[in-house]
Amino acid sequence: MRRLAAVCQSAARCYRGGSISAEPRINDRIRVPEVRLVGPSGEQVGIVPLAKALELAQEYDLDLVEVAANARPPVCKLMDYGKFKYESAMKAREARKNQAHTVIKEMKLRPKIDPHDYDTKKGHVVRFLKQGDKVKITIMFRGREQSRPELGYRLLQRLASDVEDLGFIESNPKQDGRNMIMVLGPHKKKTEAMAEAREAQAARKAGRDPKALTDEAQADEARTDEAEAPAETPAEG
Repeated sequence: MRRLAAVCQSAARCYRGGSISAEPRINDRIRVPEVRLVGPSGEQVGIVPLAKALELAQEYDLDLVEVAANARPPVCKLMDYGKFKYESAMKAREARKNQAHTVIKEMKLRPKIDPHDYDTKKGHVVRFLKQGDKVKITIMFRGREQSRPELGYRLLQRLASDVEDLGFIESNPKQDGRNMIMVLGPHKKKTEAMAEAREAQAARKAGRDPKALTDEAQADEARTDEAEAPAETPAEG
């Protein structure tokens, strides 16, 4: 109990002390006698007393920002800190926007699927692979079909052969209870697919007035938006 009480008191002292901030120290928060100063354009000013550095910051109407606290003496730069934070946030936002998300789509088929349904399902798989997504193919067996796993295996091999120009077998067919599962991986990386989709969309908008887009072009744009969405959208069989 005494040890537990001591731990709690220690935690309380840490809590009262506040959390460690990731923000750099600026202006009067900097507590060192001298700094290695970098000017607004990146020029090396040299080692100067802190008071002199703060005076220069006021003259330039800028902030004195500590950019390398572990250096001896610490390195500080004259900059507009508010503008710097805003630009950094915008860059991080743009990086997240262009980040490729690994998405696994799912397509479910029956062993004795109708030819028309097969073509429809294959069309979805082709679209997913073109978007740079992986596709999990699930063959669902029911009743006596469970005694004929070769039907599912042959169907999976047929599908893989039909889309071999766009994807490859990443995970070979394997039995999982009443289902047989295979995973197809795209030849094209997700980032490449997203870049091509954006270029195609920009070319359409530059070449024609949006009001004159045909139904087919509008469908293509919808598929482009889906390609950039990270959420999984399984296609049920």
